[in-house]
Amino acid sequence: MIGRWLGSRTNRVQRTSPLAAVRTPPSAGVLSCRVLDPVNEPLTHAEFAVSDTLGRKVVGGGTDPYGSFLATVPAGEYRLAVSAEGYTPYRASATVTENSLASLGDVTLQVARPAELPAPGDWEVEPAHSSIGFTARHIGLARIHGRFNSFAGAVRIADPVEHSAMHVVIDAASIDTNVRMRDDHLRSADFLDVRRFPTLEFYSERCTHKGGNRWAVTGALSLHGVTRTVTLDTEYLGLGNGMEGELRAACRATTELHRDDFTVSWQSMLARGIAVVGPSIRIELDVQLVAKG
Repeated sequence: MIGRWLGSRTNRVQRTSPLAAVRTPPSAGVLSCRVLDPVNEPLTHAEFAVSDTLGRKVVGGGTDPYGSFLATVPAGEYRLAVSAEGYTPYRASATVTENSLASLGDVTLQVARPAELPAPGDWEVEPAHSSIGFTARHIGLARIHGRFNSFAGAVRIADPVEHSAMHVVIDAASIDTNVRMRDDHLRSADFLDVRRFPTLEFYSERCTHKGGNRWAVTGALSLHGVTRTVTLDTEYLGLGNGMEGELRAACRATTELHRDDFTVSWQSMLARGIAVVGPSIRIELDVQLVAKG
C-alpha cells in the first residue's frame, strides 16, 4: 500500500512538473518567460530570439495568447532578446542546464519613445540611398527578386503628418532582375508594355498612424494604364544627418500587388497546371528623404 501511495505521489509530481509535458532530449533543458506590458497585461505575439554566446540564433518565434514562450535548447549559456511594436526591447542572459527549466519569470516591456517625426515642409526621395524592389514566385517554387533602378519622388510633410502628400514616379524600363532576356520580356507588351506605359506612378495624401512607428500610407498606383488604391505598410525609422549635415528621414514599406488588378495577365502554365509566374508581387521599399532647402 505504501508502495502504491509513493507511486501515485510520484505520478502526481510528474504530471504537475513544469517539464511534465515537454520531451527533453539528452543534454537539453527548457528556457521560458512571460512577457507583460507596463500594466501587467500579457503581450501576445511579442517576438523573441535566443542566441548562443557567439551570437548565432538558436531559436525564435512569437509569444502565445498569454504572453508566454517556452523553448527546448541544448544546455548552455544564452542571450535572450524580446521585442514588440511600440516597446523598448528587452535583453537578458540565461543558463540552461540538462533536464531543467530555466525560467526568467515575468518580463515587463516599457513603452518606447516614438521617433521624432519630420518637420513640415518639402522633402525629396534620395535615389542613391533608396530602393524599390519586388519579389515574384517562379513555377511555384523559387522566388525571383528584382528592382527598379530609376525613380524620383517628392513628399510634402504637413501639420498634422496625417495630411502629408507624396508623388513617386518610376521608370518602367529600368526594371532589373539581373537576367537580360527576362528583363526584356518584362518590358514587353506581355507585362509592363513600357512603350505604351513608360512610367509607374504613386500619389498619396493620406497617412494613418497604426501605433508606435507603424503607419499606413494609402494612395493611387497607376501601372499598365490602370489605377488602383494601394496601402503601404510603413515603418518609420526616424531622423538623421547625412555626410554634409543635411537632414534626412528614413522608412521601410511593403505591400502586395495582384497582377490581374492591373491587367498584367500574361500567363503560361506548366504541364502540372502550375503558373510560370505567380499571381501576386510583393513590393519592398527602403526610402531616404532629404529636406529641401
